[in-house]
Amino acid sequence: MAVLISARARRRGVVSPDAAALLGCVALVAAAVLVGRALLARGVEILLGFPPLNAEWLPHVGPGTPAALLVAGLVATRGPALAERLAWRPLLAGGYAVSVAWTSSLALVDGWQRGVAGRLATGDEYLHDVPRAGEPGTLLRTFADHILTSQVDPGQTEFWTTHVGAHPPGAFLVFVLLDRAGLGGGAWAGVFVLLTGASSAVAVAVAVRALGGQALARRVLPFAVLAPAAVWVGVSADGLFAAALAWAVALAALGATGTGWRADCAALAGGVCCGGCLYLSYGLVLGMALPGAVLLVARRVRAAVLVGAGSLLVVAGFTASGFWWFTGFERVRVIYAASAAASRPYAYFVWANLAAFLFAMGPAAVVGLRRALAAPRALPVASAALVGAALVAVLFADLSGLSKAEVERIWLPFAVWLAVPCALLDRPARWLLAQAGLALVVNHLLLTVW
Repeated sequence: MAVLISARARRRGVVSPDAAALLGCVALVAAAVLVGRALLARGVEILLGFPPLNAEWLPHVGPGTPAALLVAGLVATRGPALAERLAWRPLLAGGYAVSVAWTSSLALVDGWQRGVAGRLATGDEYLHDVPRAGEPGTLLRTFADHILTSQVDPGQTEFWTTHVGAHPPGAFLVFVLLDRAGLGGGAWAGVFVLLTGASSAVAVAVAVRALGGQALARRVLPFAVLAPAAVWVGVSADGLFAAALAWAVALAALGATGTGWRADCAALAGGVCCGGCLYLSYGLVLGMALPGAVLLVARRVRAAVLVGAGSLLVVAGFTASGFWWFTGFERVRVIYAASAAASRPYAYFVWANLAAFLFAMGPAAVVGLRRALAAPRALPVASAALVGAALVAVLFADLSGLSKAEVERIWLPFAVWLAVPCALLDRPARWLLAQAGLALVVNHLLLTVW
């Protein structure tokens, strides 16, 4: 913490506001750990091995360890300077390559099978049900018929596994189509999710450049690349969801700030991504606050109409194919109430969720947010609106009681946007090291489930 306290503050014995914010977060995490372990000792089935995270204590190293250390060191020491001087398109390409390297090296700390190939092939995951899927039309038409489990409907014998039934059919359809294209199995699925999820860092930079200027985007990109959230991006389907929402926002921003046919195409494509998000995860309906904030601040009616049209095209397509979103959501609420959520106390998770989310945010995001709140005009209005929309989505998700635990991965679509206020930090190298250090500690001391 010494680096967070100025020399003058140390002489006076005063803790800086940044250090106070970090100490408060450390206290929140410590309380979540202690109370969580007390709940486990009392026999409360919160179903977490290392509360507030869905993980197990297992110190280990793996083949990804040297690469992770190397990437972290290079990005922290060279990243900010390179981001300042590289041409924009090569910078985005390089940022994506480094994001893939960082995410994959973290995943490979657990080894190839345990960290990548086997993650999406367990009994609760999407690939378990791929052999049961028929052709896409039949799948969509009958999908909702198999959401309720025998636990809530004793007459139901054919039901989807946990992750398939708990989400709209969009995500499952992606893995079915991969399989039909000859890319079946856990290895291909894991690589696909990792490569897609890593692109969210680039999407964040694209959106920030469109809304707040290139200089701001260049400061944000290294933090978006080296985010602790990468621990869960590689490999969980929520990394795919995060990328889908990030590109929806980026395309909407390009459409709302540009002119001509390219801007129109971007807005329409952004709308298609928004519509697609609704069929990847029910929780992403809250994510619509982010493109909504972009359109509200930009005040471009044409762009808003095109985004809306693109979204409606996707909704109309799924509905015409036989899947009604609201029927699926109501049935998921039924199985959620009978799942682990029934034994997980709301009074604990309503605040312990925030402690878990801090692991995906990292210390730099905490301090960046504090500085943004202390100086509301420090960020451009549109960029600040994006951060605010992400925080509002987290707040609603938390208070709803529909996100009890595992939010370190579930809220990834919102976590990636908290790299934006990191642009306000001075001496970025040390903050990048702090971000990477947290990810490395988590990945080497804990075996994360996702």
